[in-house]
Amino acid sequence: MKIERVDLLHVKMKLVHPFETSYGRKDHLDHVLVKLYADGLVGYGEAAVQWWPFYCEETTVTCLHVLQEFVVPSILHQEFTTVEELVQAYGKVRRHNFAKSGVEMAFWHLLSQAYNQPLAQLLGGTRAEIESGVSIGIEPDTDYLIKRIQGFLAQGYRRIKLKIGPGKDVEVLRKVRQAFPTIPLMADANSAYTLRDLEHLQQLDAFDLLMIEQPLAHDDIIDHATLQRALTSPICLDESIHSAEDARKALDLGSCRVINIKPGRVGGLLEAKKIHDLCQARGVPVWCGGMHEYGIGRAHNIALSALPNFSIPGDISGSDKYYAEDLIDPVVTVEHGKIRVPQTIGLGYTPNEERIARFTVQQLTFT
Repeated sequence: MKIERVDLLHVKMKLVHPFETSYGRKDHLDHVLVKLYADGLVGYGEAAVQWWPFYCEETTVTCLHVLQEFVVPSILHQEFTTVEELVQAYGKVRRHNFAKSGVEMAFWHLLSQAYNQPLAQLLGGTRAEIESGVSIGIEPDTDYLIKRIQGFLAQGYRRIKLKIGPGKDVEVLRKVRQAFPTIPLMADANSAYTLRDLEHLQQLDAFDLLMIEQPLAHDDIIDHATLQRALTSPICLDESIHSAEDARKALDLGSCRVINIKPGRVGGLLEAKKIHDLCQARGVPVWCGGMHEYGIGRAHNIALSALPNFSIPGDISGSDKYYAEDLIDPVVTVEHGKIRVPQTIGLGYTPNEERIARFTVQQLTFT
């Protein structure tokens, strides 16, 4: 397939409910949509990058810069038959995985259309539906948080993830667990602690958590191994894992017992699948994390989650949890805690060009 044109769209969307983590509170997203044109087809990808460099070093601005100056020139007017060839073309670019992921996922979309296959099938997915969990940000009022949880459970969500941070952890989890003694519950710290907090973090073992996600530094796998030996709760790594090699090293060290796979964080679906396969071979469960993706990125996550080792409900919620309007038709819906994996060619969702144009604040086109 010869890449004849590339569009980069800076799309800004407001969240229906502000979302707070240990590193800040946000009420909108600034993601980059990537459109690849080849052989009369259009492929859509989404770089679910954030506008601030707090989750990782990338931002919306750096994403657009790296795509415009380095990635797009390396693929424009070039011919590729496999994803591996595409990735090799911009392989000199170090990191900037979110930027790369938008291009790579758009190419997967092209391939799924060219081969007349659903994207999930092309990836090797075996599930007809996936279980959906929900991620809830830090709330100043625990009673209000409990009401939010009740609402999501009533909608059928299969797993509740709570963001935590110092001073907003043990007592919050205690009250939530008292209110909901049996629900699948996990906590996500987004690197808010250090090993000096080891005894404090051991208190979380009392709450029968599915896992504690990324409690220590965003780039650490050494101290996490020490902490995991001191906890009965499984540690899940997120920010520390950028590749299958990172995952291998973390598992060899005993740094975690679960891995959260985000396609954007690891550079796309190809590397995400490699991490999935490694973990499956080692008997380590994985799940698909979320970056508040718009519908296009969410559709790619659904296809990835159809792979057999995604055995824990992921952060793939219905469109209405995040946005008053989404960028696809139909929107993603959750029924009885599950999302149907599309069986139609491509993404299984159609990008809505009118809504995309309405929320686009900048467009760059390369021909």
